[in-house]
Amino acid sequence: MALTDEQRSEIEAVRAAPNQTVRPTVPAMEALLFEPFPLLDHGFIRVVDYMGDDSAVVQAARVSYGKGTRKTSEDAGLIRYLMRHRHSTPFEMCEIKFHVKLPLFVARQWIRHRMASVNEYSARYSVLDREFYLPDATQIAAQSKVNNQGRGETLSPETAAEVLSILQRDALQCYGDYEQLLDPEGLGVARELARINLTLNTYTQWYWKIDLHNLMHFLALRSDPHAQYEIRVYAQKMIEILKAWVPHTAQAFEDYRLGAYSFSAGMLKVLRRRLAGESVTQETSGLTKREWTEMQAVLEG
Repeated sequence: MALTDEQRSEIEAVRAAPNQTVRPTVPAMEALLFEPFPLLDHGFIRVVDYMGDDSAVVQAARVSYGKGTRKTSEDAGLIRYLMRHRHSTPFEMCEIKFHVKLPLFVARQWIRHRMASVNEYSARYSVLDREFYLPDATQIAAQSKVNNQGRGETLSPETAAEVLSILQRDALQCYGDYEQLLDPEGLGVARELARINLTLNTYTQWYWKIDLHNLMHFLALRSDPHAQYEIRVYAQKMIEILKAWVPHTAQAFEDYRLGAYSFSAGMLKVLRRRLAGESVTQETSGLTKREWTEMQAVLEG
């Protein structure tokens, strides 16, 4: 389910005949518009369209007309203020639309972020391609002993090879059965029924449109080290795109969201006690063991 020859021809035609516009554009985004960035083994992400830039965030915050006469540094300062104090609506004035190709199990995590418009490739209408995700051997790990929804230690090369063999065998078997079910000269099962036995590593595609505020919320969660590796790969590429699109916003996002940590009221009390010279332990802190461990991990780097 890579880009078809027809899709590539459409992209080349659009890029060869640019249209003039009076709306704000971002040269760095214009340069990467429509281009697919390969991810995982068969996936990709590409920007289909975007609206607004850093100045649109500033314009919305000031409810002003045009770019005005303020310095870029003043605009950047306002964006940082908005980010720092979590003023979200100015960031909602910018939007971006992606075309994403991703495994089904990643799509089911992704779709939990509901503040977006999505249109997915229909397996009721069309036949899915014979493409499925197989992780790199270095990404095959045991269940974590401390995180119920994460990975632990990487498995040995021999065990990883066995796991990959099973994943590939099952995917090929299920896709072969899918083709048999669909065969109009054979069983002739409807597409909407034939698809139900496909494995979760089968690739799908969708268009995903979201505003800048909700995009950053998505990226804060899905680029976190605790997020699943496969969705982090997409989030990290999208952060690169964010930097090209809205550099001042992206910098503020990195400083106040990605590189920051929120302390609870109880944690702040502990910090104030420590600053006052008091020796505080977990037992005297009033924090749970887990809260204490999380706070220590942040403070100790």
